[in-house]
Amino acid sequence: MRRSARFTRGLAALALGAVTLTACATPPGPQTVRIPFTLTAGATPVQCGTPFSLPGSGGPAVTLRDARLYVQDIALIEAGGTAVPLTLTDSDWQRQGVALLDFESGSPGCAGNAAVNTAVTGTVPAGSYTGLRFTVGVPPALNHTSVEVTPAPLDVVAMNWSWQAGRKFMKVEVNPAGGVRKPDGATAPTWFLHLGSTDCTGNPVQGGAVTCQRPNRLPVTLPAFDPVRQAVALDLAALFRGTDLTRDQGGAVGCMSGPTDADCPPVFAALGLSLTTGQPLAPPQPPVFRPVEAR
Repeated sequence: MRRSARFTRGLAALALGAVTLTACATPPGPQTVRIPFTLTAGATPVQCGTPFSLPGSGGPAVTLRDARLYVQDIALIEAGGTAVPLTLTDSDWQRQGVALLDFESGSPGCAGNAAVNTAVTGTVPAGSYTGLRFTVGVPPALNHTSVEVTPAPLDVVAMNWSWQAGRKFMKVEVNPAGGVRKPDGATAPTWFLHLGSTDCTGNPVQGGAVTCQRPNRLPVTLPAFDPVRQAVALDLAALFRGTDLTRDQGGAVGCMSGPTDADCPPVFAALGLSLTTGQPLAPPQPPVFRPVEAR
């Protein structure tokens, strides 16, 4: 009887060990990731509707009127350099691999409405990640679709670029104190940066394919980025370094991504894009996007 009891206890221990080994062998599930984005002017946080200075510009204070951008191809980078795509969680702010970051709040001096979105969320396989990459832009297959029938976040009329049959990938609009002087002597309140594909041909309404000579999609890689404790900063001081926001040199006020727009060269140089070809420059320019501690 004692031998039988010992044998039974032995079987139970073996069974428990098998369960433990099975549990240890089960691969971990995907981990949820939230990547915050923020706006800065150098080291100073920037909020829509609040005046701020651009370090090193020597110009007057400016007030951010609007800041929005689409990002795609988001991936975390493992220590060995492998990029692992982030599977976005569907919502009104992100769908079909594209997310809209929206910093305007509709407050006084600020465009839009109260709804904002300052982070992308999704899942990746469990692992250790040390970097981040993404592209500012919208994939060609989604870019040239109607805002009237396309689901959010590609249904935002304010991000539609009808004259180029696509989306504004990034818009940053600022109001410098004293306004923007135009060549004819008139003054405009706002200096506009609208980044998007240009020189596009084809009619998507009629089912035709659209091709653009200058894609102007901006790939960004942050090789040292901790997704647990860091955020991505868009540095407006770096973006507008070399740009006189109080003066426009002709055409639509500011930079509309046109290859002959005299206001675009310093902005495109800061972004690391060729104004002539719409392709990334090599070697890369000083980063407009950089990692900062998440707040």
